[in-house]
Amino acid sequence: DGGDDPADALAPADRLRAALRDEAGPVPDGPDDLPIGRQAAAAVRALNTDGRHDFARPAARRIITVANQKGGVGKTTTTVNLAVALALHGLRVLVVDLDPQGNASTGLGVPHTSGTPSIYEVLIDQVPIAEVVQPADGVPRLTCVPATIDLAGAEIELVSVVARESRLRRAIDTYCEGPGSDVDYVLIDCPPSLGLLTVNAMVATSELLIPIQCEYYALEGLGQLLKNVELVRAHLNPALHVSTILLTMHDARTRLAEQVADEVRTHFGGIVLRTAIPRSVRVSEAPGYGQSVVTYDPASRGALAYLEAAREMTERGPGPAGNEVVR
Repeated sequence: DGGDDPADALAPADRLRAALRDEAGPVPDGPDDLPIGRQAAAAVRALNTDGRHDFARPAARRIITVANQKGGVGKTTTTVNLAVALALHGLRVLVVDLDPQGNASTGLGVPHTSGTPSIYEVLIDQVPIAEVVQPADGVPRLTCVPATIDLAGAEIELVSVVARESRLRRAIDTYCEGPGSDVDYVLIDCPPSLGLLTVNAMVATSELLIPIQCEYYALEGLGQLLKNVELVRAHLNPALHVSTILLTMHDARTRLAEQVADEVRTHFGGIVLRTAIPRSVRVSEAPGYGQSVVTYDPASRGALAYLEAAREMTERGPGPAGNEVVR
């Protein structure tokens, strides 16, 4: 029953102090207005997953596509860690891995070797999601539709298919009307491109989340992504809108990161989350162990930032369709 481990009996604050002590020495018991006090308070709040402080369930199921055709912006890392954070705080989450590299599947500890039933069979052979979905390793309430390398040729195979752009939407709708009726969030991880797979993801959702790295070329290609969003809205899915922008790889020590963050917030306004994800070694290490940073090192700055970002998303809601920033 876990009673043999003294750590199991610790309160959340004590668990946090024990975790932080390994890296930074004893955490002072000083006032909460000290920087370490504020950090500890935020961490305890984020790490409390005992059911007493669950995130609020959305009024209606939210399906969110995470997309940016620019590679290396933290797209998959964001999908995985937001999904884990939501699930650990009481919500039921389905991750759909649409990237042939299968990195989201790896980060959730889900097998995705060639031949594993996957999103490829869902899109090409119309196999129900219920037949390919797998539980994430060690995270309750979180499931994943894995991607295998077989998906690499799917865009070519879909070219001649009738209603090719809406296959994913129909599959998700069918699943959520049946065995997945209790799912609160569906997060779709897209490949770093604007092909048919990404179009399928945009047709399947009303919400688009765009991660933007706080670096020099951060906005490169963003204009083309927004143009594609407008095309999908005009011809395939009028409800699609950019609901959330998340700043990633933020290094507060550099002026450049602050300049990029300021520019993004000025241009996109309220859809930019207040929480920015810091550049973190722990975030980079976690996938190598088949984990999210939230489970790999819960007390790390990256984990705490993703937990706060997830909390912020649940509190803000989906936002209005037809967001004015998409021009």
